[in-house]
Order: sequence, then structure tokens, then C-alpha cells
Amino acid sequence: MRGSGFLAIWSDVEAARETDYLHWLMREHMQERLGVPGFLAARVWRAARPATQPGTARFMILYELEAPDVVASQAYLARLNAPTPWSQRVMPTLGNFVRGGGRRIASTGGGQGGAVAAWRFDDALPADGPALVARLAASDRIAAVHLLQTDDQRTSIRTQEKSLRSRDASFAGLLLVEALDAPAIRTALETTALRLPEPAIYAPVFGLQIAR
Repeated sequence: MRGSGFLAIWSDVEAARETDYLHWLMREHMQERLGVPGFLAARVWRAARPATQPGTARFMILYELEAPDVVASQAYLARLNAPTPWSQRVMPTLGNFVRGGGRRIASTGGGQGGAVAAWRFDDALPADGPALVARLAASDRIAAVHLLQTDDQRTSIRTQEKSLRSRDASFAGLLLVEALDAPAIRTALETTALRLPEPAIYAPVFGLQIAR
């Protein structure tokens, strides 16, 4: 990951709306976000397993930020308070919406994987977080491991865009393991004997980044 900050977002998208959603992300939304100072890169993943409701797909977006305070910067809040017509149409259709931004606590590895496992922590990060990152990263076929901590105060700022969605949730922290493939994630958990809940596993859809 580039930078010391992040913004992670999940949502369920109905099958009938999926093409419009992906076109919105590719053709407008992510490029718009990467035009905000401090936004460095963005990637989109799709869940390898069914979403929370039948007939929907579960997507995860990760933005890499130059610093944690970008998530509450004047430029970013200005964008959130001036949603485009396309955003105004898409936002109310997104289900099971989860959003959090903050700082990167620990990272090992600079690669990008063909599969990513995500663990969201609702209350607090694991006490042995950096050691956890190191143990997972030492396993075969692991490209990178990241431990991220949400800044609740900055994440919860009310904006016009947030008002378009009926219900938002957040989280305290996030552990991401990027691997060459999904079996490598399972092997890493088995060989390190880590007691973690079953992860959500995602496959990459596309990514964008700005040139520096």
C-alpha cells in the first residue's frame, strides 16, 4: 500500500444494477476520488462467496491515502457534499454499506494478490497486531499483509453523500491478507495456527492509481 492512510468501503449490489454500478465506479466515481489531493490509488474486489442477500454481489473498495487525515480533508468533504447526478442515483441502491478510514498500523510486503482475505474488527484491533502481520506474511505465496485502524471521528462526519444512504456501518480495524490465490490464504492460517474467524475472500475486479 502507498501512503499511511486508507479508506475501505463495502456494499451489496443487486444483479440488475451491477453493470451500472461498475460503470459508475470505472467511468466516474473512482477517477473523481483520485482527483482529490491525498488519494493515491483505488482497487475494487468482488466477494468469492454470495452476499448477504440472494441475487446480490458483495464488493469491497480500498483507497490508499497519503495520510490518515485525508479522509476528513476539506477537499474530500467538498466532494462528499456535492455528489454528482450519477452518484445520487447509485448511492441509495447500495445495501449493507460499511465504511471506515484511518491509518495503516503495520504492513509487510509490497505485492498485490490475486485474492485478498479481509477481517473486520468491530471493537478493537488484536493486541499482537504487528506480530500477527509478520507471521502471516512469512507464509508461502503471500504478497502483502496490512493492519489498518479506523478513525471513528473522521469517518463519522455527516455529509450530503452519506445522507443518500439509508444506513451506514463502520468498524474499528481491518486486517487484509493479499495472496497469489485463495488456497494460499487457507494455508497461511493453517501453518501459523492463528485463531481468526473465517475471513471474507475477494477476487480483484480492477484498480486505478494516479501518476506521481
